Amino acid sequence: MLQALDGETNALAKIIIGLGNPGERYAQTRHNIGFMVLDALARETSGSWSICLHSRTCRVKIGGCPVLLAEPLTYMNRSGMAVQALLSALGRSAQDLLLVMDDLNLPLGRIRIRERGSAGGHHGLESVLSVLNTEEIARIRMGIGEEQMPLDKADFVLSGFSTEKQAELDSMIIKAGNAVKSILNDGVAKTMAIFNA
Repeated sequence: MLQALDGETNALAKIIIGLGNPGERYAQTRHNIGFMVLDALARETSGSWSICLHSRTCRVKIGGCPVLLAEPLTYMNRSGMAVQALLSALGRSAQDLLLVMDDLNLPLGRIRIRERGSAGGHHGLESVLSVLNTEEIARIRMGIGEEQMPLDKADFVLSGFSTEKQAELDSMIIKAGNAVKSILNDGVAKTMAIFNA
């Protein structure tokens, strides 16, 4: 049971949620960039994943801070169900969350950090905000937009990145990981001043 892991539930500095869709079919798609960042953080810290409460979870220390990485397995549009289950099991609140997610309205390579706000058309974030009944959740939004996008945005977000975009994608994943570390060490406000500039 998640509550019993290491006996460190109350010591968690943050619960970091990557938004995406489970399964190989979606693994490398634009909508799954939140999962990609958490996967990179887990690799960097030699963390191991397990399945618990509708999520893939991994307990690691980042910059000395104990955190829980979690990737909801409920599919994007029902992310809130998995997030609520984790918070309930851990006895934590929405203020303990940090969401990592894609943003169609930002160009590829850009990230934007916010302490609060609406879903802005992102169905995964909308699900989380609706289930938890608050907009007071910190989030790192990662740009997946391109100049020439098809009218059907649903197909676009569920498509993969081209080979030509791989370097930009890799760089953004590293940048978002650094933003996570900055938030853990210095807080959201200071991190916003650095990364949103």
